[in-house]
Amino acid sequence: MLAEAVGGWLANSLALIADAGHMLTDVGALSLTLGAIWFASRPATSKKTFGYYRLEILAAFVNGIALVLISLWVIYEAYQRWHAPQEVKGFQMTAVAVGGLIVNIIAAFLLRGGHQHDLNMRGAWLHVIGDLLGSVAAIIAGVLILAFGWIWADAATSVLISLIIIFGAWNLIKESVNVLLEGTPAHINLTAVEQMILQTENVENVHDLHVWTITSGIEALSVHIVHQERVVQAKLLQEIREKLHDEFSIDHLTIQLETLADEQANTHPCFSGANCFAPAEMSKIQSSKSKVA
Repeated sequence: MLAEAVGGWLANSLALIADAGHMLTDVGALSLTLGAIWFASRPATSKKTFGYYRLEILAAFVNGIALVLISLWVIYEAYQRWHAPQEVKGFQMTAVAVGGLIVNIIAAFLLRGGHQHDLNMRGAWLHVIGDLLGSVAAIIAGVLILAFGWIWADAATSVLISLIIIFGAWNLIKESVNVLLEGTPAHINLTAVEQMILQTENVENVHDLHVWTITSGIEALSVHIVHQERVVQAKLLQEIREKLHDEFSIDHLTIQLETLADEQANTHPCFSGANCFAPAEMSKIQSSKSKVA
């Protein structure tokens, strides 16, 4: 980061300064990622019954926002440069960019294992890939400046890389927001889950089905299942749990088994929040309301 910042200033290269800016956000982003991973490993408590898993999602969300803001700043600076071209030292720019590229390749290699299944790690990986692409753009721009004197290549490549970074960051933001809103995971078809349960022998109906993500790689499900009379509930429960694990990799389950009679009882007004007081109690309540009035 320091090498690219100094090199960008000496070479008067926006591409290098932009890449150094991305690397500056990486320092914060990678620290945030590491801190979130550390907190997520802490055990659950009576006040945080799910532990600190969601901190990883929050870190991914913040990283995505930071990537978009930095990229927009780079695009603005490139616009300014386009209308007021400035001399750029192509050789110094290319030399520093090559060093940045080597560092970013090493960092991307170290983070390659976890970014596909972990939103928090993906945020960190996207920062590094953004820097890697920035270094590539700076090298291309430096070569074009050295070979043809195309000063505009510095600003043009900066815009191109910024747009690529914004695209990846926007997807990261959408996925993290979906998790925070407890939306259905993108890789799980809720209708398919419902049909799988309904096709299980002795199952009559399914309602109140919800599937959401606690953190990357940990999905949860809650559902009410109406079954036939005289069913061994333990056996039915085990069968459904195995199907959910094998077909959808969902293991964090809350399943309520009930018969048709139970379901009908639960539709009584008393279960839907209506006033279900005895006549004597109702008269006392109405009397109290009259006194207040």
